[in-house]
Amino acid sequence: LTTSNDNDTTELTEDSEKYRSYVVGLFLSCLYTILLFPIGFIGNILILVVNLNHREKMTIPDLYFVNLALADLILVADSLIEVFNLNEKYYDYAVLCTFMSLFLQVNMYSSIFFLTWMSFDRYVALASSISSRPLRTMQHAKLSCGLIWMASILATLLPFTIVQTQHRGEVHFCFANVFEIQWLEVTIGFLVPFSIIGLCYSLIGRILMRAQKHRGLWPRRQKALRMIVAVVLVFFICWLPENVFISIQLLQGTADPSQRTATTLWHDYPLTGHIVNLAAFSNSCLNPIIYSFLGETFRDKLRLFIKQKASWSVVNRFCHHGLDLHLSVRGEVSELERFTSLY
Repeated sequence: LTTSNDNDTTELTEDSEKYRSYVVGLFLSCLYTILLFPIGFIGNILILVVNLNHREKMTIPDLYFVNLALADLILVADSLIEVFNLNEKYYDYAVLCTFMSLFLQVNMYSSIFFLTWMSFDRYVALASSISSRPLRTMQHAKLSCGLIWMASILATLLPFTIVQTQHRGEVHFCFANVFEIQWLEVTIGFLVPFSIIGLCYSLIGRILMRAQKHRGLWPRRQKALRMIVAVVLVFFICWLPENVFISIQLLQGTADPSQRTATTLWHDYPLTGHIVNLAAFSNSCLNPIIYSFLGETFRDKLRLFIKQKASWSVVNRFCHHGLDLHLSVRGEVSELERFTSLY
């Protein structure tokens, strides 16, 4: 009886902890959906619409912004499925788990790779503006964007194909839980990009600090320096928790190979896993604010876009009002003519 009572107490405690975790996770998901999701969804759409509306004036950075916004928009739209997957239900279905993992990884890699390439491009443009002009052409920028999308797809599909052949015939096999894939995600998805971004922006910061000697250029470049600090901090803060979480699981698997086939940390600590996923998705929601809305060029384009839309709406109203007035006058004239014809 004592043993059964202890078991019942343990089950009740576990159930209450699961329920508490579920409620906290649901609350955080609602906060993300109300606060961050609209910023990411609407912000990335605005970047696409405004820049494509001024296609003839599109610069090389604008082209990178558009591709980054497209990758972030897909990732943000897909995040709602992951955000409200509180019970990790789709991880129990191998096909659905693999599909979601592939889709998330392609867009995750493309978003991170574009962030990394943009930091390198900014350094090249600032450090050697004269010698880099032949290299920084619109054709080369379009080629770079295509190669980045190809690299993102290959970084996902190539390991998937290799792993799929190794685990052929396994019913409950999921691409997301593969030990080697997680190592790849941590290295080329975080450590290498963050090192490149940090190096490029530290060199850019050094160049901007030297510009302090030219007092006329310093106020404008000081704004650029603030944006650079924001870029690195937001990228680091958003992606660090998930990669630390994955690294802990990887280190456990390295120390004890039997842990590789055991349940993942996302199953053992669902609330922590949910929080790190939300943090990672937040980067794609905050990128529009950092890269575009803090930049003067995009704000000028946005003002012009709003003015154009507002002027068009005024013209449309004026035309509709004039048309209505014209029709009403014609109606009155025709009524008067019909009345006089009777007499």
